[in-house]
Amino acid sequence: MQFLLKLFEGGVYAIIDYIAKHTITCLVPAFFLAGAMVTFINKNKVLQYLGSTSHRALAYILSIVGSFLIAACSCTVIPVASGLYFAGATIGVSFIILWVAPAANVLALAYTGSILGAKMAGVRVLAAVLVAVLVGLVMDLAFGKEVRDIPQAPKHLADEPLLNLKHLILMVLVLLSLLMPNYLVRTGAYIYKVLVFLGFALVVVIYSLFTLKSDEVKTWLSETWWFVKIIFPLMLLGVFIVGIVGVLLPHEVVTKLVGKNNVSSSFFATMFGAISYFATMTEAPFVHKLMELGMAKGPALALLLTGPGLSLPNWIAIARVFGLKKALVYVPLIVVLGTFLGVIFGNYVL
Repeated sequence: MQFLLKLFEGGVYAIIDYIAKHTITCLVPAFFLAGAMVTFINKNKVLQYLGSTSHRALAYILSIVGSFLIAACSCTVIPVASGLYFAGATIGVSFIILWVAPAANVLALAYTGSILGAKMAGVRVLAAVLVAVLVGLVMDLAFGKEVRDIPQAPKHLADEPLLNLKHLILMVLVLLSLLMPNYLVRTGAYIYKVLVFLGFALVVVIYSLFTLKSDEVKTWLSETWWFVKIIFPLMLLGVFIVGIVGVLLPHEVVTKLVGKNNVSSSFFATMFGAISYFATMTEAPFVHKLMELGMAKGPALALLLTGPGLSLPNWIAIARVFGLKKALVYVPLIVVLGTFLGVIFGNYVL
């Protein structure tokens, strides 16, 4: 009975920590950004640059480069990627964003370089891009021909820009409310991130009141709520399970299993990262600590990639938003690629 209570407490504490440290400054602006994407973006232009009729190489480059600028964790990025998907982006592009933003954003890379060295940061970039391209190709080949019901903008809007100026400014402000807490507050109490977010959120509210029509606000809030109700409960469930796993699998056990640059060590590091939840930038100090305890460089790279890029809550939410089949292709693909790259880079590059 005490053991079961300990497991339950582990899950509850994980949820409390997640809500206290990630919901306000990460998920809230991410949901509003996703809702804004679906509401305000010209879907004809999304189809033109990121849709099935666009040039695949250009679409991949745009999605990879853009993702480097989004400092998001594996859960926060889901509303962003799905927002673009439902606006008309291909499944390959959407999953590139789903992967690159948490696995290799600029902020996390800079932090990795400062803690683990420039070489590890550079290898992390290269590995993340390789994974992104392969993920995009596999997802497009597997699901690119699915028939999708994408609402088309009126024909007279076909030549309109991707966003008009007032909506562009709005989305930039929402994006800043998502990014700036992490970019401006890298150390110190979490309350400082909350204050930065609230400052930008106030600007968003004031700007919306003066520029948006009431029906635009209603549509935006409706689309935002749609993302919240299908994603957030599942994220909490996943976080609860991760808390239980943390009780069952202490970190001391992990370090004993990742001490070599071989397949088993790299696979274990990949799976540990794929299940656990890491907020963006928390993976670098965690990996640094494990390396001090004997973790090899190959498994370290694998954990740097999959730790922020995947998590059990991420799996569940992907299955709910994009469909179970896509999750069953994407997650094992990341695990295989993470394991493979850990072995290759660990033995021949790092």
